Amino acid sequence: MYASAPRLAGLRFAVAGPGRVGASLAHWAAAAGAQPVAVAGRTSGAATADLSARLGAAAVSLAALETGGLDLLLLALPDGCLAGAARSLAGRPQARVVLHCSGSRGADVLAPLAAAGSAVGALHPLKAFPSALPDPREACGVFFALDGDPEAVSLARRLVAGWGGEAAVVPAAARSAYHLAASLAAGGTVTLLAAADELARRLGLPAEVGRGYAALARGALAAAGAAPSPALGLTGPVARGETGLVLAQLEELRGLYPELVPLAVELGLETLRRLERQGPLGPEHQRLRRALVAQAPGRAEPPPQPR
Repeated sequence: MYASAPRLAGLRFAVAGPGRVGASLAHWAAAAGAQPVAVAGRTSGAATADLSARLGAAAVSLAALETGGLDLLLLALPDGCLAGAARSLAGRPQARVVLHCSGSRGADVLAPLAAAGSAVGALHPLKAFPSALPDPREACGVFFALDGDPEAVSLARRLVAGWGGEAAVVPAAARSAYHLAASLAAGGTVTLLAAADELARRLGLPAEVGRGYAALARGALAAAGAAPSPALGLTGPVARGETGLVLAQLEELRGLYPELVPLAVELGLETLRRLERQGPLGPEHQRLRRALVAQAPGRAEPPPQPR
């Protein structure tokens, strides 16, 4: 169904896990010239049948999957299933390289497959998948966190280059915290946007305001992403050191949305910490920090942050 392209031409692969990530990566690989051979699911459900039909590949169960002779097996399975799947798959011939797509786990979770002779690694796309994203243009510019055996990392780099993405090794010891940071960057941002929308609704404002917040967030993130450091894109009354305005808004928030006050205070303090890393805080920013610390019971004023 795809015209052959030289980037991944000749690479034969299977994917285990026909969900949003697995389906997306499989389509991207096929669009770049790789040949999909099999699609496996934990159950014999519609997702497996649908993806296999779209790719022109065989549909098999994970319990029966054999990929010996293939170049690659992609494991797009939930984190909690990886260890068990690796043990099961290692009892049958598998591909030369096996890559899982988890952000929080290193290659070591695939140790049984390594012992059985496959080179193992991790290939985590740092991207939100609200649904399957089959368009290969979705991969352009995406960062992929790699880990694993040299042969596995080499093949992962070939995949990422074929997709037009970026890649770097994130070792096993760092992956849990790396994944937490990813959750803050994506899930945390959406949580804050939802809270802003809720505040607008509590004020009785029209839906257009919520959409305006979303556009504002997109613009701020675009500016921060284009800067040498995201902290250079900090904006708003805390970043400007407007103590009176910040305290007045917090007081109003207590009446409208009191459960949001602690989060707003912590975000303000974190903004000031980010600013202090760029240089010493001026008198007004220091006054604002003292005021915010006073709003957070049990907190002491933090020491100056190293730059």
